[in-house]
Amino acid sequence: MRAVVISKWGGPEVLVETEAERPEPGMGEILVRVRAAGVNPVDWKTRESGALIPWGPVPAVGWDVSGTVEAVGPGVTLYRVGDEVYGMPRFPQQAGAYAEYVTAPARHFAPKPAALDHVQAAALPLAALTAWQALVDTAGVGAGQRVLVHAAAGGVGHLAVQIAKARGAYVIGTASAGKHALLRELGADEVIDYRTTDFEDAVADVDVVIDAIGGDYTRRSLKVLKAGGHLVTLPGPDSLPEDPQGVHASWVLVEPDLGGLREIAALVEQGLLKPLVDTVLPLEQAAKAHEIGEQGRTTGKIVLTVA
Repeated sequence: MRAVVISKWGGPEVLVETEAERPEPGMGEILVRVRAAGVNPVDWKTRESGALIPWGPVPAVGWDVSGTVEAVGPGVTLYRVGDEVYGMPRFPQQAGAYAEYVTAPARHFAPKPAALDHVQAAALPLAALTAWQALVDTAGVGAGQRVLVHAAAGGVGHLAVQIAKARGAYVIGTASAGKHALLRELGADEVIDYRTTDFEDAVADVDVVIDAIGGDYTRRSLKVLKAGGHLVTLPGPDSLPEDPQGVHASWVLVEPDLGGLREIAALVEQGLLKPLVDTVLPLEQAAKAHEIGEQGRTTGKIVLTVA
């Protein structure tokens, strides 16, 4: 099969296409023929140095998958050959989604939302599960709460806005002015231009902050939370504040989640959640996809198509 792997740690140019042996599903696993693979910041961050990912002998990058079940291993009852599925297999273990086939435990996938094609579905798993696990599982966002989403037009952010709104929250997002109209279409009640306004001067009494930026944003976010509020940070454990000052602070590392994927699919089918796809490229242009992503200017997701 065709696969894109990392020849050595470094820039986008280290991504190379190769011929690899097609994997076979083990007990409790399925083999998925990949139709599209989402590209995420964790892809290029780990490509640079390996980070904390337990890599195999040949580092194969990528986790977001949408495709068709090609074979099922012993003990699998959830799926049959031909079923369309989407998921985030094996994270943070190596999955190798930039390839024609992947294998993983069956419960790392869920039925693909019928309302989406494979490109749109591949844009969802990692980013949407991150937003879901941060907002719902960790912060317990509910009706009437005030939620602030940083980088609200980004891969995680634009989905977090929609999920929070679907939960009945009042949603505030930070983004450049050119993305405000789009965020309002997605359900944001209030949008702040981070280039002209310090968000801590414009908003207060927030119940939950979703911080996908870290650094100075984390410290400043503490100022807008009400007593007992919840700061959920995504960049890494080092971004957690040492003194959360009367609020809760959590770092979320996304994990495969059949239940979460089903909840996300249900929101899609109800018309309450839609992924934004910024750029679509063929598998062999994975390096270009990383170059675009690292510029930090995309609205929504980058997706690779696999013939």
